Amino acid sequence: MQTHWQQHKTQLRSYISKRVDDPAAVDDILQEVYIKAHTKLHQLKAQGSLTGWLYRIAYNVIMDHFRAHKPLDELPDDLAAVEADHGQNAHREMALCLRPLIEQLPESYRLPLQLAELEGLSQQRVADRLGLSLSGAKSRIQRGRAKLRERLTACCDVEIGAGGVIGFERKPGTERQCP
Repeated sequence: MQTHWQQHKTQLRSYISKRVDDPAAVDDILQEVYIKAHTKLHQLKAQGSLTGWLYRIAYNVIMDHFRAHKPLDELPDDLAAVEADHGQNAHREMALCLRPLIEQLPESYRLPLQLAELEGLSQQRVADRLGLSLSGAKSRIQRGRAKLRERLTACCDVEIGAGGVIGFERKPGTERQCP
């Protein structure tokens, strides 16, 4: 293998350097080609195909190099901040709108929903505080959510993306029935 390698080493270096600009990377890739060829020599079917086989290994190692060292463009610092801020503004605006909508719900749904969603109590604690069974509290919270969703969709256009609410806008002409 050593004698064949010495015969092809110069041509392989030239082949690699035409595709890779960094001289240190060219040497690393050439060394990797040698290691792969040496360890996989048993897979070579015919001695006459050695040259093509070495170039195929070189090509694959070059592709691996480019995959591993893919250049990444950095995003501008202000771009990420604008997107995050946009979502936060939508959440704040929506929160201001949700409280009055929740307050318009019948008391049997409003109280469990406020305790669970706004105060963060577990459903078991909501049941204990309101003197309900756990299934009764769960049912009222679910019904309260459904009624709130109905009111919200009647009053507002909500845009939802991968991160949750990303946009929020009051529907035109709903000022009187929606707080």
